Amino acid sequence: MKNLPENLLEKLETRMLNNALRKLSLPNNLIDFASNDYIGFSKNKTIFEQTHHYLTENNILENGATGSRLISGNHKVYQEAENYIAKFHQTECALIFNSGYDANVGFFSSIPQKRDLILYDELCHASIRDGIQLSNTKSYKFKHNDFEDLERLIGNFNGDNRGNLVNTSNFQLPTSIYIVTESVFSMDGDCPNMEELIAVSEKYGCYLVVDEAHSLGVFGSTGEGLVQMLGLQNQVFARIMTFGKGLGCHGAAIVGSQELCDFLINFARSFIYTTGLSPHSVAAILVGYQHLETEKNAINSLRENIIHFNQEKNILGLKPLFVRSKSAIQSAIIPGNQNVKSIASKLQEKGFNVKAILSPTVPEGQERLRICLHSYNSQEEISAIMYCIYSLL
Repeated sequence: MKNLPENLLEKLETRMLNNALRKLSLPNNLIDFASNDYIGFSKNKTIFEQTHHYLTENNILENGATGSRLISGNHKVYQEAENYIAKFHQTECALIFNSGYDANVGFFSSIPQKRDLILYDELCHASIRDGIQLSNTKSYKFKHNDFEDLERLIGNFNGDNRGNLVNTSNFQLPTSIYIVTESVFSMDGDCPNMEELIAVSEKYGCYLVVDEAHSLGVFGSTGEGLVQMLGLQNQVFARIMTFGKGLGCHGAAIVGSQELCDFLINFARSFIYTTGLSPHSVAAILVGYQHLETEKNAINSLRENIIHFNQEKNILGLKPLFVRSKSAIQSAIIPGNQNVKSIASKLQEKGFNVKAILSPTVPEGQERLRICLHSYNSQEEISAIMYCIYSLL
């Protein structure tokens, strides 16, 4: 077989020299502080058995979808799951995509049009950025959770201080402005002030889009997510609900108006041109949502563990090390790839599965330990890992 081209080999070599080369690792038996399985649904035996029962009871014995949803893959489980999701999230419509990545790429590459404008938080996920790159519209990032900076950008494009960003001789007001954020940021674990952000979007007539990937299963009495917990779902244009985290399975849904779903079915290429999820995958999504309404003990346990973790920060004097977070994601900033990898390795030797997040995944100097909390972590385990971090610094 042919070798990799020289210029690609050089890029791999650079990664190795920077101690940033990614490699796949097998599962281990360490105490889980790394996965996104926040309330333990991926390992929930009842969900597994009820998914199988649902399929056999309904005589659904297919292994695959057999085609795209517009051709032959729109099996009947989709309709039941999407109706349930829409009702659960108190919205008109839900449209399931094969993954959170597919949902974001499909949304941002199709919804914003040529004369529109996208303003996105600088820490938005790579899938959002990739979707924006595929769109035909202009986009600008605003400083993380800084809504004064967001208003400045909106003002520039609404005709105030135009010269800062645009050529006034060719200036045209955007047809629509889309504001994009996440309810929980995947690397920092912090949340925007949703009430303030909605006030800004309504003040300027913008369309607010919120990725709730790390909020589903974590916020709200039934894990409905941050936006809905705050009662703000009617003020948000679209929410992206991802199932590979709190729901413990796979896939994602975009929830919003019926017209939004109709448009995506017709124009979102990552929806149109891919084989649908198997009936088993969609059934697992449906059963997972049903369990959100009954597994309140798991959601409450996670919430108590988050509180306990933050208390341990204060007791051990580690609060300045961590990004402020009330979510299941807790990040300790430890600059330097080698430095943070060394500490992560020592924690693993002590029995804790913790991952180091390296540059270029995060900016240089912002390397970190990313600790994920779960409903099934004991408070003794949380105290133990915090003491280990304290002793290693």
